Amino acid sequence: MQMHIRHETLYRYERPVKYSVQSLHLTPRRDTSQRALMWTISAPGRRLEQVDAHGNVAHLLTIEEPHREIRIVVSGVVETSDTEARQDDGPLSHLAYLSPTNLTTPNEDIREFAQSELKNLRETDEKAAALAAAVHKAIRYKSGTSEVQDSAAAVFKKGVGVCQDHAHVYLASCRAVGIPARYVSGYLYTGDTNDVASHAWVDVWMGAERGWRSMDVTHQRPATRTYCRLAVGRDYLDAAPVRGVRQGGGGEKMEATVLIAESAQQ
Repeated sequence: MQMHIRHETLYRYERPVKYSVQSLHLTPRRDTSQRALMWTISAPGRRLEQVDAHGNVAHLLTIEEPHREIRIVVSGVVETSDTEARQDDGPLSHLAYLSPTNLTTPNEDIREFAQSELKNLRETDEKAAALAAAVHKAIRYKSGTSEVQDSAAAVFKKGVGVCQDHAHVYLASCRAVGIPARYVSGYLYTGDTNDVASHAWVDVWMGAERGWRSMDVTHQRPATRTYCRLAVGRDYLDAAPVRGVRQGGGGEKMEATVLIAESAQQ
């Protein structure tokens, strides 16, 4: 299908910011499941494009003049496919996604949880599906219940979270039992204009012959066709659409708006 996407991020500050640097992962990832037919980025300051260690297209945005707001707008058309498994593992070995991070380090509770769910299972796809179902059951979805810095262990203890939290607990569970898995950021088209936003899901390594398989833990289904992939990484911090630092500015307010349709007329 063709996804017509417009994503606007607006930062407003209490006082002028003297200097800011933003890392942007806002360009669709180049892989076998999708291709950008058209894509533009509009933002103030200077932009440097590069491909990061995970194979993501990234931009370093630098603003050296005093400013009270930053408006970043990306838009374009992305053609997606029904491909569930992909061989495009990027420049890093799949073994790199076994390493825990601050957000995905499994504690003893997560280790016991993952091991108990996979008891008597042998095949990787069976294990991947079982863990996805178990995490979905253990972490009740509720918007506004977590912060981006919340770890998988903290979310698991709390028992509620959002798509990012589902992904982090799933990654921690996979790493606890030796299954390579990575975080994916992007967009999901549901057909409901009231339910449009950035989304997070996971890739699971199925072996050299099958490569990576995309799974949406939150919706309990393969992440194909209606999903647009922006970036992958070990956790949210590697794949965040917008992440940065600044000097000055005081308090900050951020607003994000995502519009997705199957045609420009929509």
